[in-house]
Amino acid sequence: SGVEGLVVLGQYGRERWEDDVLETPAPPPGVEEARRKLPRLIETAPEGVAIEDKGHALAVHTRRAAEPEVALERLRGIVAALAERTGLVMEPGRFVLELRPPGMDKGAALRALAAELGSVAVLYAGDDLGDLAAYDAIEALRAEGVPGVKVCSGSDEVTALADRADIVVDGPPGVVRLLESLTNELF
Repeated sequence: SGVEGLVVLGQYGRERWEDDVLETPAPPPGVEEARRKLPRLIETAPEGVAIEDKGHALAVHTRRAAEPEVALERLRGIVAALAERTGLVMEPGRFVLELRPPGMDKGAALRALAAELGSVAVLYAGDDLGDLAAYDAIEALRAEGVPGVKVCSGSDEVTALADRADIVVDGPPGVVRLLESLTNELF
């Protein structure tokens, strides 16, 4: 990785990459069942709707549909019913409905990592509704005396995140610039 002590969490904390080693448990059975059933359920969805297989989760994206909001609303009930039948939860996002196992939460993952590392300060950057749980975790850490910064990788589509952020930057390049600036100040 080239960065000593770098830990990367994926899939809402289920995956962990550290020292060039990726640890990932097998997905729960509900994910496999949803993987089999989801394509049939969205056969009649508008053109441009796509399924993303994330291994431990599945996401139905409507961004490329002619009317992404309409497509999302049409699919919401179908995807929610599949989530219930398979023991998964449905996490809505920006033109996406994600099916994932319960207990996968970016806030819980952030709190656990901060505790494990004995963090004295935390910075979290996000860009979608699923990141609100991590913002909650930052606020809880602040209340416990651990300084934290909530960064929004700017988007006109997810204003809920920007409204709660301490800093809004211009997308992923803005996050990189912020981290470079901090690195230059600290080192």
